[in-house]
Amino acid sequence: MQKPHFIFTKKINSFSVHVENLEKLHVKQIQVIQDFVSARNGYFDFNTYTFTIKKNLEFQEFVKLLKTLHVDSVIEEKTLHLKNNARIEFGQYKGMFYNELPDSYLLWLKNNYIGKDREILCDEITSRNL
Repeated sequence: MQKPHFIFTKKINSFSVHVENLEKLHVKQIQVIQDFVSARNGYFDFNTYTFTIKKNLEFQEFVKLLKTLHVDSVIEEKTLHLKNNARIEFGQYKGMFYNELPDSYLLWLKNNYIGKDREILCDEITSRNL
């Protein structure tokens, strides 16, 4: 049985985790991940294989938590690099940098937003390989 491969990305007041090999996991493994996210009031986006939890958690704390819960997995850390300092000027994420937005929200914006920061939005989506 293949281990889940998590890519942890720290953000300002939260973190997100991309499950690199979600489509290769067994249903029971996916249910364990989904339960983990639900228990922490997080959101799992099955379109991008990414979950977000609004909690300030460091990478090492995440690793310890998974070990405590006996979730056997491969875990790596991804560092965000600020390419620009543009902040979103509307909605629930107003004031955050574009590179701090959840993947699911970026994809929603791609399909629903045509404002002045469209190029920044598209650049961020491209840099995340979404």
